[in-house]
Amino acid sequence: MELDILLDKIKLYMDNPDLAMVEKAYKYADDAHDEQYRVSGEPFVEHPLGVAIILADLELDIVSIVASLLHDVVEDTGISSEEIEREFGAEVAHIVDGVTKLTRMQFKTKADQQAESLRKMFVAMAEDIRVVLIKLADRLHNMRTLNYLKKEKRKEKSKETLEIYAPLAHRLGMSKIKWELEDLSFRYLKPEIYYEVSHKIQANRKQREKDIKEAIETLKSTLKNHDIEADIYGRPKHLYSIYNKMKRKEVEFDEIYDLTAVRVLVENVKECYEVLGIIHEIWKPMPGRFKDYIAMPKSNMYQSLHTTVIAPNGDPLEVQIRTYEMHKTAEYGIAAHWRYKEGKVGDEKFEEKLSWLRRLLEWQKDLQEPQEFMETLKIDLFEDEVFVFTPEGDVVSLPRGGTPVDFAYHIHTEVGHRCVGAKVNGKIVPLEYKLKNSDIVEILTSKKSNGPSRDWLKFVKTSKARSKIKHWFKKQRRDEIIEKGHRILDEHLEKHNIKLSEKEKEKELKEITKDLGRKDVDDLLEELGYSNISPKQIVSKFKDYEPEKDLEKKQKSNQRKESSVDKGISVKGMEEMLVRMAKCCNPVPGDDIVGYITRGRGVSVHRKDCKNLKNLAESEPERIIDVSWERGRTESYQVDLRIEAVNKSALLNDVTHIIKEEKVNILSVMARTNDQNRAVINLSLELSSTEHMYDIMKKIESISGVLNVSRAKPA
Repeated sequence: MELDILLDKIKLYMDNPDLAMVEKAYKYADDAHDEQYRVSGEPFVEHPLGVAIILADLELDIVSIVASLLHDVVEDTGISSEEIEREFGAEVAHIVDGVTKLTRMQFKTKADQQAESLRKMFVAMAEDIRVVLIKLADRLHNMRTLNYLKKEKRKEKSKETLEIYAPLAHRLGMSKIKWELEDLSFRYLKPEIYYEVSHKIQANRKQREKDIKEAIETLKSTLKNHDIEADIYGRPKHLYSIYNKMKRKEVEFDEIYDLTAVRVLVENVKECYEVLGIIHEIWKPMPGRFKDYIAMPKSNMYQSLHTTVIAPNGDPLEVQIRTYEMHKTAEYGIAAHWRYKEGKVGDEKFEEKLSWLRRLLEWQKDLQEPQEFMETLKIDLFEDEVFVFTPEGDVVSLPRGGTPVDFAYHIHTEVGHRCVGAKVNGKIVPLEYKLKNSDIVEILTSKKSNGPSRDWLKFVKTSKARSKIKHWFKKQRRDEIIEKGHRILDEHLEKHNIKLSEKEKEKELKEITKDLGRKDVDDLLEELGYSNISPKQIVSKFKDYEPEKDLEKKQKSNQRKESSVDKGISVKGMEEMLVRMAKCCNPVPGDDIVGYITRGRGVSVHRKDCKNLKNLAESEPERIIDVSWERGRTESYQVDLRIEAVNKSALLNDVTHIIKEEKVNILSVMARTNDQNRAVINLSLELSSTEHMYDIMKKIESISGVLNVSRAKPA
């Protein structure tokens, strides 16, 4: 590969390019990578040169070309970013630094590394899209030379490329890059199928080319008669798209007829529609096979008219009609709109074209775990769109399979939270209804709504809806934990005979919060609720606090003889009373509890929110008795938990590993999957308190793929 190839390509699309800067960057990279070689045995500098040539094919600016030549220098040699800035300027150094940061992260697992690398890449992309254009070109060049790596490494890289980089290229409208990445990945992931499809295409190529040539000649002469100048050519379908179609439609290769499409390029939009009318006069259009992406462009900026007609040989023939400008956008996507002239972006709509990316980053602020980001990212990258309308006639683009709930969250987060129903084309539909092109959607809301349902997570398609729903539940959980922190604090204040009014307590808590370096009282109570801070750390800072030894003396002298204690429960006014825990709700220390005097089996202790207790209290109120937790006891109690997660290998192992680390006894485990690839695990554990329970729930929630952990509701 020669530097001259790069320089010649740049001259084709740039007036007076700074070729001296490009030559300097190449020489600098060549010297920096001296004595470094690729796995193929060729000098390492051939890689950055290959990346630069790919960017020149995309017609990128000189800064991008120079940065691509230097993109591995900081990572792989002893040269610093400051040296790059001194030699090539701040702009080049900033882009090189952005590319370098994407590869300088270390994580516990390969999955975490991949997920966090991608999060970093998207943040970098929001700052300067050229960082990711270099990353895509870097991946493409590596895929072109992948055959030199070991088989396992080839498969690993191809899988990542097919899952992330090819869809990303598609999302940025860069179809040329996308197709090549897909076909290269397909070749290494499924070599037998790849070569089978390739050979079958070659077998009938001559006849297919003859048929396409005849169709093109017919269309050319007809357009000439209508005084329309157009470029017309055949476009063979890519191998991976053919394989996908076979898989999607569950058909054999011989049943795929549209292996080649005809593309028509004209000067303006008016001519696009004129050509469409002429084509439908020449050949019979197939019903339901017309798509107008000019009137309703895809979110990746793609515009074109698609129609499928019956060709003279009786086979379906797909025709794409677009302007030259649309064609450039379809081939190069966001790169076609990236031009720097005297430091200003040439395309004033550039920000709008990156709106998808900026929305994605905004939604991901609510997602803390790298794996959670990865899951929602894949949802967004793989989307195939449908176009629906608001009642006012505004167009809304959603992923195929999108629901009214996705639509509601697209309009506004509060509309999503308050959604109680939906109308499509004037008729009430279920919230999980899959929207279709041209549907008119109306969302029904209520101020009395209790918020989103966890069931919505089973069918929503957009990452915005998913992240906002999860964030809502996390906030609700935070409120519950803060309330729990309040209860724990009050219990320990009572234990230490610290009696304060709410106003006095609030005043002292503010001082303690500052003293312990927390942001506010709620943050402090949340940490207490999660057991991240001990009650003693807080209580010991109250003015009326007495040390434990002094308190124990007082408590021993004031012990109440009229109460009986069993299983850590004190029954008011009773002695020698048998006590047992109700199996319907399994209370543990920290729960609000009430006793029920049974016939012949002592006192049954229930959680206050137990439905059985409510029924007993209504029918036999005289048998309800006050009970309380006896402080200082260390009994264990049964707690039932329910875990919902994405079904994956080793999920149960991850859960039991956490429980083992906590030295908790497992009483029973039951796991099952449903038809939506979700796993449900029911656990019965022996725990000492609600604090212990919430701590374990928090740790289980941190496992990749876990959607929700909840305590079993009382019967």
